[in-house]
Amino acid sequence: MPTQAEDGTDPRRWKALWVTLVAGFMSLLDVTIVSVALPSMQRDLHASAPAIQWVVTGYALSFALVLVTAGRIGDAVGRRRIFLLALAAFVLCSAAAGAAPDITLLVVARLAQGVAAGCLAPQNSALIQQMFRGAERGRAFGLFGAVVGISSAVGPIAGGLILAVADGPQGWRWIFYVNVPVGAVALLLGLRLLPRTSPGRRERLDLGGVALLGCGVLAMMLPLVMAESGGVRRLWWLFPVSVAFLYGFVRWERRVAARAGGPLLDPRLVTTTRGYAVGAALGTLYFVGFSGVWLVFALFFQNGLGYSPLRSGLAVTPFAIGSACAAAVSGRLVDRLGRLLTVCGLVGVTLGLGGTALILLLAPAHVATWLTVPVLFLGGLGSGCVISPNITMTLRDVPVRMAGAAGGALQTGQRLGGSIGTAALPGVFYVVLGSGAHYHAAVATAVGLGIGPIACSLALAVHDWRRHRRGDAESCPPEVSHSHLHSRQG
Repeated sequence: MPTQAEDGTDPRRWKALWVTLVAGFMSLLDVTIVSVALPSMQRDLHASAPAIQWVVTGYALSFALVLVTAGRIGDAVGRRRIFLLALAAFVLCSAAAGAAPDITLLVVARLAQGVAAGCLAPQNSALIQQMFRGAERGRAFGLFGAVVGISSAVGPIAGGLILAVADGPQGWRWIFYVNVPVGAVALLLGLRLLPRTSPGRRERLDLGGVALLGCGVLAMMLPLVMAESGGVRRLWWLFPVSVAFLYGFVRWERRVAARAGGPLLDPRLVTTTRGYAVGAALGTLYFVGFSGVWLVFALFFQNGLGYSPLRSGLAVTPFAIGSACAAAVSGRLVDRLGRLLTVCGLVGVTLGLGGTALILLLAPAHVATWLTVPVLFLGGLGSGCVISPNITMTLRDVPVRMAGAAGGALQTGQRLGGSIGTAALPGVFYVVLGSGAHYHAAVATAVGLGIGPIACSLALAVHDWRRHRRGDAESCPPEVSHSHLHSRQG
């Protein structure tokens, strides 16, 4: 067994990080990779349109439902244990989804796969908190943020590539089967490399908090994930029900914390942990716009321009490349630039998506895709300076004992934001088309609307940056500034 380094860190921590990143990439990729295979699944399984949509939406729903609870359980009983159990379950459910003989069993397998992914995701950020310190933590979160950002962008590309290779009837099954060997290798490496630590203080699980939060998230997400079959119109009344449950959850958690119990999500994360509340709100707003535009682009390129799924995915590859490049570097800059890095990134995303919308509206179809390459790359660079730095600044001051629940809550906000975006923006796209407008006007309008919440997150980031600047200036005594000035003059 390797010994710990002199500073108490695990010498295998970087190898262990890559295991968690691979597992996290698989679980997040499965949110979007399946979309391109829905037509062939529907044809081969003789499924109805509402039923086949549950292959995508059911995964997203069960994924979001368990994030906070799974993070809290990982904090209590050991993150390594929950990570490995969840990864094993994810592999088995992937195999079951690939082998499903009918649509009912496929949906059941996807719901179970979503639960496994939701148990896996919060352990990733919690293990980074546990394994890394100081500047290394920023670099590790930079890589983690790259995985979060890139997985959403490359899902359609990866799905198109798999369908191109596994051509023919039943080829869609390889979208699920590909997880099996990759997941099995990650599981074996995780058994060897992930650090063994003693579990946290044994506490009774906050079942009241679990029930209230679960009902609130379910009521919020159910109309959104059923949007394509009229869910928002028929189930709109669940939104105020969700607000009531979430308000009850906040009151309940305050009560549990006041009694020195073990709340599911400690209110002090929001009220006293520096950067957590702003970071969670910023991430949720950003994912409303960020997640929805990819479906709009897919609808435009495939339905409007007649592209294949693979070519449609390749059209947005510049964004993914820019995001990967910037995310790997931004983790090293976040300690130096702080919230300013996020501000610059959000400006880049706004300009990139805004420029793309204008080009697709005004340029001829045969050159529009090529003209969008530089602006999409700019948007990707900006996104890489948003997601990973925001995760770092949101979680870096969270106590390690609460890291799983904190990471789960952060990702729950992102999933809720993503669900709102993926329901609203394609809806706007179809409304504009239904009014008699051309595909170019529809994509420009929908992407333009997606820029709205991104601009709101930019305003929040600017406010937070200016507030920290004022705080830093006020915390610097005048005599320090004078002495520094005299020393420079001398």
